[in-house]
Amino acid sequence: MSNVMILVIEIAVIAIGIATWYFIIKRNAIRKRDSIIAEAQKQAEVLKQEKIIEAKEKSLQYKTRAEEEIQQKVKKLDALENKLLQQEMMIKQKNEELQKKIKEYNQHKEQLQKDQSVLTEKLNKTDVLIKEYQKQLERIAGLTIEQAREELVESLKEDARMQVNNYVKNLVDEARMHAEDQSRKIVLETIQRTATEYSSEAAVSTFPISGDDMKGRIIGRDGRNIKTLEAATGVEIIIDDTPDLIVLSSFDPVRREIAKLSLEILVADGRIQPARIEEVVAKVKKQIEQEIIKVGKETLIDLGITNMHPELIRLIGKMKYRTSYGQNLLSHSKEVALMSATMAAELGLNPKLAKRAGLLHDIGKVPDNEPELPHAILGMKLAEKYKEHPEVINAIGAHHDEVEPTTLLAPIVQICDSISGARPGARRDVIDAYITRIKELETIAESYNGVQKTFAIQAGRELRVIVSADQLSDTEAFQLSMELSKKIEDSLTYPGQIKVTVIRETRAVSFAK
Repeated sequence: MSNVMILVIEIAVIAIGIATWYFIIKRNAIRKRDSIIAEAQKQAEVLKQEKIIEAKEKSLQYKTRAEEEIQQKVKKLDALENKLLQQEMMIKQKNEELQKKIKEYNQHKEQLQKDQSVLTEKLNKTDVLIKEYQKQLERIAGLTIEQAREELVESLKEDARMQVNNYVKNLVDEARMHAEDQSRKIVLETIQRTATEYSSEAAVSTFPISGDDMKGRIIGRDGRNIKTLEAATGVEIIIDDTPDLIVLSSFDPVRREIAKLSLEILVADGRIQPARIEEVVAKVKKQIEQEIIKVGKETLIDLGITNMHPELIRLIGKMKYRTSYGQNLLSHSKEVALMSATMAAELGLNPKLAKRAGLLHDIGKVPDNEPELPHAILGMKLAEKYKEHPEVINAIGAHHDEVEPTTLLAPIVQICDSISGARPGARRDVIDAYITRIKELETIAESYNGVQKTFAIQAGRELRVIVSADQLSDTEAFQLSMELSKKIEDSLTYPGQIKVTVIRETRAVSFAK
């Protein structure tokens, strides 16, 4: 029994201890809570004061900014007000000036009305006097006013026609004097590049073959051989129904030569296939390039010219494959070089420079690319690039009057170039086109009234027309030459230019017996 009591007492003590501990903890928690709440209230009060201060500062800033904006707007309004006042003053001044001008205008108007009335009276009196004078003139001359006016108009028309024809004649003469060389150069250069009469000869080569079987082999399966050949050479190959013949078409004569030699090797070898074609074309290109350099060097040796840039030597070799109006360009250049040297020696000038200039004068016709420049200017730039003598450079550029000649060498080369081109047989023409042009020239001239005879001379480069002196006057003969020139330009296609000469003469014949 005593143990139970002891146990109960121990439990009661423990329970009292736990209760005491609980109350202590609760009291401490309450104290801590009160402390936290007090601290939070203090921080809230501090934060509240800070926010209030910050709000006051921002309010002050906004107030200051608003006041500044108000001041700026007030200044702008003041400026606008001053400007409006100034404009109002200017408008008042202009209004006053306008009122003064209106008064002056009214005064001038009144004065003009007075002057007009006076002038009208004078005009009426003048009309009366003119009518009286007209009646007296009609009575004295025996002509009415209409008849006199018609005679005067006809006389003025004739005088005006004469003056116009003379003025046109002077203009034409002046234009010919200044533009003849330039127009000749442009026309010849254009015809050389585009005329169909020469393109068929200058842009086409033929290659003979043994039979139609070879045509099929050259074409290949699905056209692979011919496509490869065209792509490798840059030449258009035309295979049509023409027996035993293939046409090679290209404006580049070197490419045509490469294609022709390649075909010769392929046909002789018999192995015609794309890989073999590319191999042969590459080999032939090297051979042609070597041949070009060889021809250039041989040309210099033949002419006795030394110390020339290798690139110019190569371009000289390319001349072998270029024609100008059917004339081989290398042969033409050698002719010009030899004649220039001879002429320079006769005149006491440097024949070596003249020979170089003559050989290189058309070097601009065989560039590797085709810039949009006249060949004389291009040749001059090439010679300048490769350090030729200044006199040679000027002679090349001036041989078609592209630049101003600075030495006597330039006109020598120009003259020798014309002599070589004009040599009979040097430049061939298509005979059918030539005969047709001659007949058409004479037919056009004979269609005009007053024409007695026509002669197409100098290979169709000049048309001489003999007219009747009784039917046409000198002025009408000049007008006929202009009309003929215009009609020939509109009707015919021809290389160069055609000179139209109208001849009118009066012959007095008597006999001594």
